[in-house]
Amino acid sequence: MSKLEKLTFSIDVLASKAMGTVGKVQQSLDTLANKASSAFRNIGMGGAGVLGAGFAIKSMIQPALDFNNAMRDVSSLSVQADAMDALANKSLLYSVKYGEGAAEFVSSSYDIQSAIGGLSGNDLASFTNASNVLAKGTKADAGTITNYMGTMYGIFKKDAEAMGKSKWVEQMSGKTATAVEMFKTTGTQMSEAFSSVGAAGQAAGISASEQFAVLGTLQATMSGSEAGTKYKAFLDGVGAAQKKLGLSFTDSEGKMLPMLDIMQKMKSKFGDTLDVAESDSLKSAFGSAEAVAMIKLLINDTDNLSASIGKLEKVSGMAKAESMAMKRVDPYQRMIQGANAAQIVIGRLLTPAIDKLFNFVADVTKGIVDWANAYPELAKWVGYAGVGLLAFTGILGVLSIVAGFGKITMLAWSGAVSMWTTVTKGAALATTIWSKATTLLNMAWKASPFGMVLAGITLLIAAIPVITKLWDSFKNAFGDTWWGKALIGALDPVMDWLKSLGKAVGWVLEKLGLSFDVSATSKVEKVVQASETVSASKVAPVQSLQQMKQSAVASGGIKQDLVNISNKSNSQTQNNGPVTHNHYGPHSNTNEQFALGLGG
Repeated sequence: MSKLEKLTFSIDVLASKAMGTVGKVQQSLDTLANKASSAFRNIGMGGAGVLGAGFAIKSMIQPALDFNNAMRDVSSLSVQADAMDALANKSLLYSVKYGEGAAEFVSSSYDIQSAIGGLSGNDLASFTNASNVLAKGTKADAGTITNYMGTMYGIFKKDAEAMGKSKWVEQMSGKTATAVEMFKTTGTQMSEAFSSVGAAGQAAGISASEQFAVLGTLQATMSGSEAGTKYKAFLDGVGAAQKKLGLSFTDSEGKMLPMLDIMQKMKSKFGDTLDVAESDSLKSAFGSAEAVAMIKLLINDTDNLSASIGKLEKVSGMAKAESMAMKRVDPYQRMIQGANAAQIVIGRLLTPAIDKLFNFVADVTKGIVDWANAYPELAKWVGYAGVGLLAFTGILGVLSIVAGFGKITMLAWSGAVSMWTTVTKGAALATTIWSKATTLLNMAWKASPFGMVLAGITLLIAAIPVITKLWDSFKNAFGDTWWGKALIGALDPVMDWLKSLGKAVGWVLEKLGLSFDVSATSKVEKVVQASETVSASKVAPVQSLQQMKQSAVASGGIKQDLVNISNKSNSQTQNNGPVTHNHYGPHSNTNEQFALGLGG
């Protein structure tokens, strides 16, 4: 077997061994990544479980806590127990039916109870329900309508007392909803209108239906507050105006005539329209331009005003308000509030037991406070002990956390050490390849044949892919660390140069008709033939590459093979001895010696 064949086989075996090492590096990277991912995933799942449990408990008890707080606020106004029970039941039914919060329902009753005295039994629940249903149906907030109901009760208190507070508030809710629908206004605007009028209409004996009709008709061209201002100006000046105009606007009892009768008398005097002089006359009579503006709007619209009054007088309940509210219900909110209502019911059932527990703890705490006041010195040392115990408990907790993260840290460290060990082994293998390549190359130069030189170069080129593949694995594993980035930045240019060198040499060999792909027997034979052509020595017949591998492995492996090559080369050099060429003539004193190693 020729030395060139042995060299080619050595390259093949070393390359296979290097590829196995690269595979181990990649396997170590995968193992490290999987273990780290598992550890962090366990921490994330545990933390998510704790947070999820905390949020679940909080979400379960929060509706009951909010509801109970609202109930306590209302109870502080000396509301009777039966009224509180009716309010709680009504709030839950309202919440499920209209998809609104039960706690907000109860909170709105606080303002009603503050504004309206003497509500008992179901009255508070009825007022609160009517106000919230009206707010839902007329696109107003509960606070605005609650204040509105308080104002309306103050204006029409006599009617409410005579009719019954619960029935009156339901009728008022229905009339307001009907007026909002008829005159294309809102609950907020109607509230502003009646707030501006105040009790002037009721004092004049004007029915609620007529006041709704007048204010609603005026809101077709102005805001609610402006409509209320004009109506109040008319009511304030009507008594004096009738004397100046020579018209009577009151009945035999001194009560103000209905608005339709007053408008009809003005039509008889001034006609359907008012000129400038007539307007000035009315302004002088009523003492206000706002009153004249209202008369101008109503005097030409008495038919519609009459129809509106008649329609509003027929309203006896809150069916219109409920119908309008139901059209604005969000099914999703109904589902959410239904679940909250169930949580509130369960929470209220558990409240007595929970309250007893909390009160017991509070009583124990009070006893401790009394004892500490009686024995301050002893309490101080007990306090020191308690602080120490808490500190120790905190330290244990911190150590537990540190231990948990320490496991991850040790995993990362052991993985890093394992990876570094694998990388260093790979580097050592690459160094061994490089060392053998340079050794064989030196032997090839000493042996002189061109084929051996070419084989040495082939070994150097074969080592480059191994080194670069190890380098790529290193970058994939540690490219996202600060030290990995620094090392990569420093050595990447060197690796790029090696890759370029390999490509250049490969291109040259290819152009020469040679190949450094040592895995193919036919290409090895080409290299052998090339070396035989260039060198003066003869190489032994080429044996089968597979037979060569088997014999080489059996006799001691790569290292022994390289030793044998070296020993044989030295032996040939000693047997042949130095060849001396003597030149005579002008350079007769010059002797030239060189070794003929690897001849044959």
